[in-house]
Amino acid sequence: MIHCEGLVKIYKTDDLEVVALQGLNLTVEAGELMAIIGNSGSGKSTLLNTLGGLDRPSAGQVRVGQWDLLKISEEDLVKYKRDTVGFIWQNNARNLLPYLTALENVEMPMMLSGKMDRPYAKQLLEWVGLGHRMNNKLHQLSGGEQQRVAIAISLCNRPKLLLADEPTGSVDTATSDMIMGIFRKLNQELGVTIVIVTHDMTLAGKVDRVVAIRDGLTSTEFIKRNPNITEGGELPFQGGKLGTVHEAYVVVDRVGRLQIPKEYLTSLGIKDKASMEFDGEKIIISSPKSLGGNDHEAK
Repeated sequence: MIHCEGLVKIYKTDDLEVVALQGLNLTVEAGELMAIIGNSGSGKSTLLNTLGGLDRPSAGQVRVGQWDLLKISEEDLVKYKRDTVGFIWQNNARNLLPYLTALENVEMPMMLSGKMDRPYAKQLLEWVGLGHRMNNKLHQLSGGEQQRVAIAISLCNRPKLLLADEPTGSVDTATSDMIMGIFRKLNQELGVTIVIVTHDMTLAGKVDRVVAIRDGLTSTEFIKRNPNITEGGELPFQGGKLGTVHEAYVVVDRVGRLQIPKEYLTSLGIKDKASMEFDGEKIIISSPKSLGGNDHEAK
């Protein structure tokens, strides 16, 4: 569904140039439910905006389904955003029109695309648990209910890809669990590919694969050892790390580059150079002994 290779995004102003994505590589299979994590400024929201057609990539490759987002025309970009991708923001004001009912909010994108389907709009609200609230206006709905309306809106044109930017950032834990349950149901029953950007470590721990982004590059992947494990057996992130049901992998790109976690390099006293040996089974990275480094090693 998603293939990014060497993806670069540069923001330019008159006197400033910011490289938000610095050659990022990412592959997401069709039907996957996965999460992207990273510190503020790591590039994860820029990636989501690029995948959603809201930002144009500067260089590299980025394909979503049949679409090449680097070369796509403005006319096709409208079709892409209308038919292929659904977007959910943390800020409900970007998803919802306050003077309309929940049902009318879901119907609005259908009307704009000429695909009005009231029974399907009602079905979407049923799926997110708001069948009894579809005629309520937004001020009559809680924050969590508004976010569930936003999920229904994102699905109204039957997209193949759903992008969610901090979808549980403004709701309580119980509502967060409910929203995650909705995502899982939509993923399993409709086959929608779902990519979640989140700071919510517990939420990230409930998907099968988590990709960490650092400095505009994918750095680490966490893959669940047993994808069939129940939620009750999952452990949330602890101390900024995933629980024991996820295996951590360092990402290696096509030309063999990898990002070693900064804390590892710091503990080894490695700054800009490292010694590396291959003993036939393991690659051993250590601080350069000739430069006065210590004898610590990473295997």
